Amino acid sequence: MRILHIVGTMSAESGGPAEVARMLVEFAPPHVTSEIATCDFPEEPALATLPCPVHALGRTRPGFSYSATLVPWLRANRARFDGVIVHGLWTYPSLAAWRALRNHTPYVVFTHGMLDPWFKRAYPFKHLKKWLYWLAAQYWILRSAHRVLFTTETERNLARQSFWLSHWTPVVVPLGVEPAKPPTEAAHEAFYNLCPAVRNRRFLLFLGRIDPKKGCDLLVQAFADLLFTDDDLHLVMAGPDPNRWTPKLKALAEQNPVADRIHWPGMVTGIAKAAAFDLCEAFILPSHQENFGLAVVEALAAGRPVLISDKVNISPEIAADKCGLVESDTLEGTVSLLVGWDTLSPEQRAAMGQQAVRTFATRYDMRTNAAATFRVFDEAKETR
Repeated sequence: MRILHIVGTMSAESGGPAEVARMLVEFAPPHVTSEIATCDFPEEPALATLPCPVHALGRTRPGFSYSATLVPWLRANRARFDGVIVHGLWTYPSLAAWRALRNHTPYVVFTHGMLDPWFKRAYPFKHLKKWLYWLAAQYWILRSAHRVLFTTETERNLARQSFWLSHWTPVVVPLGVEPAKPPTEAAHEAFYNLCPAVRNRRFLLFLGRIDPKKGCDLLVQAFADLLFTDDDLHLVMAGPDPNRWTPKLKALAEQNPVADRIHWPGMVTGIAKAAAFDLCEAFILPSHQENFGLAVVEALAAGRPVLISDKVNISPEIAADKCGLVESDTLEGTVSLLVGWDTLSPEQRAAMGQQAVRTFATRYDMRTNAAATFRVFDEAKETR
């Protein structure tokens, strides 16, 4: 079976869609061969490491990922593929797929949380603009898709609340990450080179975009409260900052006696990222919206408990398995996460870490979970 992935960009800074596409390529079953079409330019560094043919078609509008060559390329090549996975919404690649593939090649749309109703509450004016695009294109893109893919039942159910005009065929497919490799001393040093202040220190790890959606401001404020009871703990805030929010967060930290205990190493990748998970006490994510949370699962794979908000859609499984703590996405909830962690005994923390590994193995190992995504194309063959 030959499958094409369409992704606006494979840049590491772009987050989930690029990472999911990469893992689906890497962990596809033996009978699946993969290619990627992206609106990146050929010199994009991330493309050099991909283990499959990549077609970098370039773009003239970066935010919308518009590429004038995408539709002609898809029409010229669609007969070569048994199915196509479109990663993400609201950008040109999904529109191009609909224009070029409907009634020819079955395509599915991986929504990657982009239909969560949190966005319309957080950005009402932007949601009004989305309505125009929804009526003109996005609704029809999803309606014509063979399947629309969600990673949890919560995400699938919430998606119906974003627009009253909705009609598609949903499928929930399990997601995950690859198993963690034991970090080497060189990996530890790579992380400490980025964040030297936490060498031989206890620290909690936030790893993701520095973005209002992630609740970063709640975490900085809540961390100040924790220091009244635990003045030995540090916090690492690792990740890209596309909105240049870090200076405001640092100013917020300066208002409390925590600025010297919060560290901002920027984006952490590769072996340094693996070491960050290995060296931290726990991973924390007080997000306001998270359709899945790849970094949460990466922490579980490394045997680290996770402290997350109830708006992370895998939080019911985390709570049920007792491999972390779950609270509301409020300041009070974030304080409760930190205080709850602080009050656990060493034995309780160790038990959570051991359960984290078991939870990863049974629920979130991408080597197993990837196959479910490709089964939708087996079903498509049976119905054609």
